[in-house]
Amino acid sequence: MSKPFTLQCLAAAAILATACGFSVAGVSADEAAQLKSTLTPMGAEKAGNKDGSIPAWTGGLTTPTPGFTNGGRRPDPFAADKPLYSVNAKNLAEHAAKLPDGVKALAQRHPDSFRVDVYPTRRTAAAPQYVYDNTFKNATRAKTVESSAGSIPEGAYAGVPFPIPKSGIEAMWNVLLRWRGESWYSEFNGYTVTPEGKRVLVQETRNDYQMPYYAPDGSPEKFGGEHWLVRSVNTGPAIRAGEAITGREQLNGDKTQVWVYLTGQRRVRKLPNACCDTPTPFSAGVVSFDEVEGFSGRMDRFDWKLVGKQEMLIPYNSNRSLVPAKDSDLIGEHHLNPDHVRWELHRVWVVEAALKAGQRHTSPKSRYYIDEDSWILVWGDRWDAKGQLARSQFTLPVAMPDVPAQAAVTWGAYDHVARTLFATLVMNQQKVQYKVQKRYSDSVFTPDAMAGEGLR
Repeated sequence: MSKPFTLQCLAAAAILATACGFSVAGVSADEAAQLKSTLTPMGAEKAGNKDGSIPAWTGGLTTPTPGFTNGGRRPDPFAADKPLYSVNAKNLAEHAAKLPDGVKALAQRHPDSFRVDVYPTRRTAAAPQYVYDNTFKNATRAKTVESSAGSIPEGAYAGVPFPIPKSGIEAMWNVLLRWRGESWYSEFNGYTVTPEGKRVLVQETRNDYQMPYYAPDGSPEKFGGEHWLVRSVNTGPAIRAGEAITGREQLNGDKTQVWVYLTGQRRVRKLPNACCDTPTPFSAGVVSFDEVEGFSGRMDRFDWKLVGKQEMLIPYNSNRSLVPAKDSDLIGEHHLNPDHVRWELHRVWVVEAALKAGQRHTSPKSRYYIDEDSWILVWGDRWDAKGQLARSQFTLPVAMPDVPAQAAVTWGAYDHVARTLFATLVMNQQKVQYKVQKRYSDSVFTPDAMAGEGLR
């Protein structure tokens, strides 16, 4: 058989597999072997960049910073670092190629207050050995299969499902199933900021989290697809005290279940559509369900394009955002206080999402930036039906050597049209921040448990 004909047959087979919903398998054993040589165990490039501004990954940060106690304020391991340079409205053009459109829009809109302080790049991302081992196995055993909610991973467990991604969908599943611990507890506040710069408290919340996907004693064969559990209880402000929400997310979004408890109704209700561009109750409707932690939606609404990698300035090692004692020191009048946000130069995966024909969404086009080391979606830009930049999602990754992980805490979104800001998981005034827990009982994440917690 001639080589051109063989290539044509392979291309046709790939197209048929996608069109007909056949599974798409992982990479070859030879390619997966790169995870033990030129790539990190999580799939990032191990080497630094040519000019040395991005160093090589040498194992990440796994030694807890002196003074740390579980649940307490995570100290800044790089408190002595000084900014290498700052980017603001005056020198924006010089650094524009390494900044998302949303950051450039903020700099232009707030020339007197917004800036990006760039610190030395520290490749601190790390994970336990069992996560590395499973990521290596996932590289060859995981594949995408079609479900009623679009392409979902099959055969992946307790690691990055596609450490050497070949498509936008694979990269986005790496985001949703990224390592950040198995079980933990957080206390935090959430705020909206009006166009006039008024900060409004909309959440005083306690959250319990669990990722069954990362249970060390599980396996791909035992895993039923329920990968993310969360129970959220509001303790304030007074008008919202007692409200609660419990979610059990499945790989197949059609099987995801979410319940809410509203004190005014004094009963638990199942949400019919906790998905996509439906406004979230906890943000007073400012952000949508698929904007939680950058992106948390379904895959079947969009066509996903893996654009490739590029060097970008992104928030990273954001422990300094936890240092101020008051939330108001971090949440400024129109944007986060630049004094407490650390930016670094990292390689990121770029993924673009375009709304599929026949689907609807308030943001038909999006572009996401994903850190190659941790698979955290660090920034997202979304455009509306008029083609104007409408919203930007952000996350602040924090070095957690005790886990070990680079995990996002504070996240939120800028509305460029309404000129508003929503920020949540703001922990500065909390005594308990990101506390690693022993595995919760499954009954914690049920509507019955939530009803008991929500009563006041």
